[in-house]
Amino acid sequence: MAEAVEDFDFVVVGAGTAGSVLAGRLSQDPAVRVLLIEAGQAEGPAAMSVPGAWLSLWGSEVDWGFRTVAQAGLDNREVVYPRGKVLGGSSAINAMMHVRGHPAALDAWGVPGWGSADLLPYYRRSERTRGLDPAYRGTSGPVRPGPVDVPHPASRAAFDAFRDLGFPVSHDINGADPEGITWTELTAPGGVRQSAADAYLTPAAGRPNLTVATGAPVVGLTFSGDRCTGVRHIRGGVVSEARATREVVLSAGAVGSPHLLQLSGVGPADLLREHGIEVVRDLPGVGADLSDHPVGVVTYAADMTPGDSNHIDVFAAVRSSENIPRPDLHLLFIDVPLAPPGLDSGYTMGVGLLSPYSRGSVTLLSADPDAAPAIDPGFLTDQRDADRMIAGLRLARRAGGAKALQSWRDHEVLPGPALESDEELHAFLREAVISYCHTGGTCRMGTDAGAVTDEYLRVKGIEGLRVVDASVMPTLPEANPNATVLAIAEKAADLMTTPAS
Repeated sequence: MAEAVEDFDFVVVGAGTAGSVLAGRLSQDPAVRVLLIEAGQAEGPAAMSVPGAWLSLWGSEVDWGFRTVAQAGLDNREVVYPRGKVLGGSSAINAMMHVRGHPAALDAWGVPGWGSADLLPYYRRSERTRGLDPAYRGTSGPVRPGPVDVPHPASRAAFDAFRDLGFPVSHDINGADPEGITWTELTAPGGVRQSAADAYLTPAAGRPNLTVATGAPVVGLTFSGDRCTGVRHIRGGVVSEARATREVVLSAGAVGSPHLLQLSGVGPADLLREHGIEVVRDLPGVGADLSDHPVGVVTYAADMTPGDSNHIDVFAAVRSSENIPRPDLHLLFIDVPLAPPGLDSGYTMGVGLLSPYSRGSVTLLSADPDAAPAIDPGFLTDQRDADRMIAGLRLARRAGGAKALQSWRDHEVLPGPALESDEELHAFLREAVISYCHTGGTCRMGTDAGAVTDEYLRVKGIEGLRVVDASVMPTLPEANPNATVLAIAEKAADLMTTPAS
């Protein structure tokens, strides 16, 4: 039998980027009682605070340790799929890149109230920057992004290599200049990672109206008719119920939120019945439209010592061809060799595809909450994505092999100079593509029949339940999503405290 627990105004599930923002903002009102529930622990390994150690966090105790299903577009290969399991969520294990993406990508969502002009105040509210245009950039928010003080000397050479290829220089990739070469803004002020939990929860830690429960996986939502009334979660081995007098908010991420909805009877009815789950609401879009950015690499052997930052001091947002209206690729100079194993010293030119056509799903495999769902990003299942990735590899190869990097470079290791044709490079991508870890779309907002949430982020047909995380994005923001999730959650906090919504 579930233990009786006190009621809260808001119960927020997941203390990742969005959940941290919501808990911090909602609890600013001392009359509002907020419960934030996180399956992971409050703290993780010391490496979490070290910008250059983020890759070591994959597969650690602060990673859910997911893998995709066999990817049809990658010769049926499974892909490692890290997701943060700790206060701060994926913002505590990611590469800390603070990138908004092109405003036109948000305008393409076509959802009232969610265009680039609508989100700009919330981007600004989330951040604190110095020396940038305050019309675009925040000056008093909790998140403190900025470039590293002293870029790696090879990164300076890579900047020149990008420029020599004719790419423009952006003076603020997150401001008026969303295309071109830029020094990477990191959420690592003073050389120490700042997760969303550091930014929003740490300042709120002393508030008596905020309860943060860690090590407490949520196993289901509770309902009374069409209203969500709370959640069931495990604490100390006991199933407990937390009731929300106002709202339950799912901020468990683009994998966790649809999975929890499906476990609780909200999702495709046939799928739920297949697993013996009572259907609360037939919403076919729950778990559909999974989108992620695939990444390919060109790796060079080089005699160089890695830097102290996140290893990505510089990148360029560029177009794979002249025929498209805005950047669809990230070219990332990485001062370590990401592949192959055994190459101890070198650098990588990464290629991230920002606007993939390929779509996948997050699908329930069992009614057991401990069983992971099937995660299928559908990497390169649309030939147009493969074509643009091949174009990106060619650009990355030109940059990585440019004269500006000649003093650092020994030789190309991957794909290897012998691979030149489109067919050969496509075969290489099928063997080598990894995830950029930019997952979204699985509870997308919109007005069509496949949408899960409305423009207020409310789950359709269910009262008292919202989703606030990357899963609500109709398409990815054509950049690393963390900055946009911060803005989404900032706006959601306003929506939730405005009587009309």
